[in-house]
Amino acid sequence: MKVRDTPEEWDVVASEEHFSGRVIEVRTDTVRMPREQVADRDYVVHPGSVAVVALDADERVLLIRQYRHPARHLLWELPAGLRDVQGESLVAGAARELAEEAGYRAETWHTLVDLYTSPGMSNERIRVFLARDLTKIPEEENGFVHQHEEIDMPVEWVPLPDAVEKALMGMIHNSPAVAGILAAYAASVEGFALLRPADAPEE
Repeated sequence: MKVRDTPEEWDVVASEEHFSGRVIEVRTDTVRMPREQVADRDYVVHPGSVAVVALDADERVLLIRQYRHPARHLLWELPAGLRDVQGESLVAGAARELAEEAGYRAETWHTLVDLYTSPGMSNERIRVFLARDLTKIPEEENGFVHQHEEIDMPVEWVPLPDAVEKALMGMIHNSPAVAGILAAYAASVEGFALLRPADAPEE
């Protein structure tokens, strides 16, 4: 059997929206299961996200720390953000987030890994990019104003092997950060030669 995720959609015989907020919706779908059974499935409708593993010339990964209220934690994360700009490509959104949250731009981009964050309860998809050949954006060129949780976010450059160790030791918990760090480390073995292009389609 070929191991590859494939699109599939079972019949929805009823659907009810319980909540619609600034970013997410909460729905209950009544889904037709095998043998003609039906069952309710609650889930979050999410616009999707992008994230960036930014590696410098010394193969250090850029991490930022942000307060996450649902988790009640300060989490070390990758620069990331919502797919909330109409018509913006995924890589352009990732570049925007890298510039806004960390103040860097990158010349070389690849698709690193695609994730469903929690497919049993949300349809959120995250594409994690690898960004290299980085340059710092001069302060006068970066007019992004940080608000709320993004105010005073520290930036830390961590050697990639050390970031892997921190993920495996339970010191980094953010799911795209853990997946991105481990994927970047695995990809580095082949000199990143096996990665998909930045504009690779999502399957």
